[in-house]
Amino acid sequence: MEKDYLNISKATDIKNLKGRIIYRFFEILPGSISLGTLFGVFIFSWLIPSWVAIFIICFCFYYLFRIFYFSLHQIMGYFKIKEHLKKNWLKELKKIKKPTLSTVNNWKDIYHVIILPNYKESEQIIKETLDSLILSDYPKEKFIIVLSQEERAGKEFEEKAREIQQEYSNKFFKFLVTVHPDNIKGQIAGKGSNVAWAGKEVKKLVDELNLTYENILISSFDVDTKVYPQYFSCLTWYYLTEEDPTKASYQPIPVYNNNIWSAPAFTRVVSTSNTFWQMIQQERAEKLTTYSSHAIPAKAFFEVGYPDNVVQDDSRIFWKAYLFYDGDYRVVPIYYLVSMDAVMAKNLWKTIINQYKQQKRWAWGCSEIPYITFGFLKNKKIGTWVKISNFYTIIDGFWSWATAALLLLFLGWLPIFLGGKSFNFTVLSFNLPILTSRIMTVSLVGMLVSAVLSTLLLPPLPKGMSKFKKMFVFLQWVFLPVTLIIFGAFPAMDAQIRLMFGKYMGFWVTEKIRK
Repeated sequence: MEKDYLNISKATDIKNLKGRIIYRFFEILPGSISLGTLFGVFIFSWLIPSWVAIFIICFCFYYLFRIFYFSLHQIMGYFKIKEHLKKNWLKELKKIKKPTLSTVNNWKDIYHVIILPNYKESEQIIKETLDSLILSDYPKEKFIIVLSQEERAGKEFEEKAREIQQEYSNKFFKFLVTVHPDNIKGQIAGKGSNVAWAGKEVKKLVDELNLTYENILISSFDVDTKVYPQYFSCLTWYYLTEEDPTKASYQPIPVYNNNIWSAPAFTRVVSTSNTFWQMIQQERAEKLTTYSSHAIPAKAFFEVGYPDNVVQDDSRIFWKAYLFYDGDYRVVPIYYLVSMDAVMAKNLWKTIINQYKQQKRWAWGCSEIPYITFGFLKNKKIGTWVKISNFYTIIDGFWSWATAALLLLFLGWLPIFLGGKSFNFTVLSFNLPILTSRIMTVSLVGMLVSAVLSTLLLPPLPKGMSKFKKMFVFLQWVFLPVTLIIFGAFPAMDAQIRLMFGKYMGFWVTEKIRK
């Protein structure tokens, strides 16, 4: 078929030898660029230390500029969040006199399907998610809940799901329990295949009820996602006021407040850093892709087909839709919050391992590079400059993820250690560590901005917890340089090297523990 390339997950999926070689080249590319950068810095620090020193100074200034640029976006994003949280979105919905969609007379025509893929999660986590939906101000008679189980979890968990369905079914319009079969050929066991299976069951129900696809939004949530009270009213407002709303996904900002007070300091820093990155991306809508919990119009969901053969389904559904609609698809940023769990396991060592694994799974998004590039080569309807811009953005993002923290840590000293006596007696050699250290000191303003905003986004302290906890949450940002390397650069490089050598990852489910 014309768009068979949309369903590729790896090079070996391509039967044509030429196509397979091209795809494999782009699987090797991100890892080779990142490794080439790091090895190149070592080699050239020995061969041409003066040139490397100049590169270091330029790179530090470039990084400083990025920090100020990103910090500005963080601050702007924060104030937009506060504005969105204060606004009465139900009232705003009632003000809409002429919705964009021709099939809608008023906002009450919009249904929300919430898919909750579940693999061995506790009843507590599932019920907290459902309770947050009940507390939502949007009419619950417009909610279709899908608790999507995995067959491989066993009958015990399916029975628990049925019990939850029985308890909550009368609180929503419809409450489905689906069971995703194990070992379906071509699928990767994980969230994506689970959501794809649930989506097929939803389509059957929607067709039976004779509901209009354009009047339905499908939210693909992590099972621990707890919505803030006006989330669905806000989402509906954006959908009804957006031009050509069925050609867009809708992305809220994730915070990790469910267990933030009991999570270790380093996981708080990692998860909050992720929130801030998403805030920055929201400010750059042209570079935004779907991430984690997000909403998709049912029309696009059913036409494009949710990916069931990849680990990074949340970003893949966007790029698949982007290619399917020949570039006429986008992500609409929503400055409203949904809350999830920060990584926390039974003990500290297990938490460290789980945090690394989660970051590596997210970093496996580098496998989008060959998918997007191959799709761009196949799709002739998307403009050349648009393709180049998207390619540069995603390459730069994963290159920076894997290398920036390591370069900043080592660059200022490498030419001095490796450059030899001829370089070490130069003025440039003497001033290099002083200049780089001063630039990095100024760049700490970015860390200060993150520390302040992180405390402002915190939920209320639980009863009985010391008020000094908030002060510690502020001070925990001293761990940022370490977390950027251990839980940033290392897992990103790990993922890129795996892709480079064709060691494809499967989906790893993050363990969720509440204390």
